[in-house]
Amino acid sequence: MYAVLMSGGKQYRVTVGDLLRVETLTAEAGDTIELDKILMVANDGDIKVGAPYLSDTTVTATVRGHGRAKKILVFKMRRRKDSRKQMGHRQNYTELEITQIAGQGAKPQTAKKVAKKATPKVADDDKTEVKEAKAAPKKKAVAKKAPAKKAAPKKKVAKKSTVKDKK
Repeated sequence: MYAVLMSGGKQYRVTVGDLLRVETLTAEAGDTIELDKILMVANDGDIKVGAPYLSDTTVTATVRGHGRAKKILVFKMRRRKDSRKQMGHRQNYTELEITQIAGQGAKPQTAKKVAKKATPKVADDDKTEVKEAKAAPKKKAVAKKAPAKKAAPKKKVAKKSTVKDKK
């Protein structure tokens, strides 16, 4: 299940559990917000499209925090005029975590269902004791020393010969 929503003049395709960076919103970290500009909702092949928005459909998100994106360098140059200008820009953003998609054409889906699938099953105490008992009789492997390598034979160096001048 996914939804297409609009925030800050941009459109985002989101599912439950997604992290999303949108234009700065006036909400504190930890707040829960509802986004109501939903353009489309798809649920198991059933697609609902708004004109322009779906009424009674909301996406609930939790504000994770605020931040600034990487710096973008802006370089302007006019050829043959010795005119150069360099500027930088960092865009502010709000990071959201999508927790629920609910409303028209969407069955309420929350992050709790996704979290239950992700949690590992806890093993029984009886099974862990059996594993420990099997692990105890293993013998430690004795590390064998590598055989010493023989040194390479030294090459004989030729003596320098002196050339006698012939007259």
